[in-house]
Amino acid sequence: MKYLSTLLLFVLVNSAQLKAQFSEFGLMGGVSFYLGDLNPDIPFKQVMPAGGAFYRYNFNERFSVRGAFTMGYLKGNDAKSKVASQIDRNLNFESFIYDFAITGEFNFFKYAPGDMQHPITPFLFGGIAVFKFNPITTAADGNKYELQPLGTEGQGTTFYPDRKKYSLTTASIPFGLGMKANISKTFSVGLEWGMRYTFTDYLDDVSGTYASPDVIQAERGDIAYELANRSTLTDETLEGRQRGNSKTNDWYSFALITFSMNIKAKPAKCPAYQ
Repeated sequence: MKYLSTLLLFVLVNSAQLKAQFSEFGLMGGVSFYLGDLNPDIPFKQVMPAGGAFYRYNFNERFSVRGAFTMGYLKGNDAKSKVASQIDRNLNFESFIYDFAITGEFNFFKYAPGDMQHPITPFLFGGIAVFKFNPITTAADGNKYELQPLGTEGQGTTFYPDRKKYSLTTASIPFGLGMKANISKTFSVGLEWGMRYTFTDYLDDVSGTYASPDVIQAERGDIAYELANRSTLTDETLEGRQRGNSKTNDWYSFALITFSMNIKAKPAKCPAYQ
């Protein structure tokens, strides 16, 4: 029994040392941007600040897993487009984004935090994320309004029972690439760019067709009526015409610089092994 207890203590101590050696806690900062109906194809357009924190566990020199919380800000504005139809549509939005992601990482070169013999590697990552958003628009009077409760495309109205209110919390698939390097036995830095494919087309509150303005005004009020159709084509009836592209979901992205610390535990030595 004595030998079994000694063996168990030895295993626990060494397991703790191994886990600490391969664990990291870090902070990150950079920019975020959005791709969707108000910005279909231009990366890094209207970039906004982003930042967060992460914990990484390295299984070995090639594979690691990371949990990260990232907060960013997204913006889109038809007025900044060069496409005539977008300029005529005249919509805008902004939203905080709160993202929690679990991702796996693959290192191209041998790498471990604090290992100055293998100090740098490019890597790929991918996983799953849950995020929260809340699109807001700036009206002509300068006031800001939350868009989801207004049902700007008829969501939640009795006249459009098939148009349900979209959820402000949903999932995304993060993936990307980066570079990380040890600058000492304790600290590491990195640079990464990741895209998030989302399971919503309403980051910008734009997806389907224009709803009846009479229905919007009767069931959602004057503010919703004003914000549902802000087109400069005031002499045209837009009901039933395409407001957004419902065939593609929205994206958001983070480009970040990371700074991490190698967490090293200092367990008390067992007298038998001093």
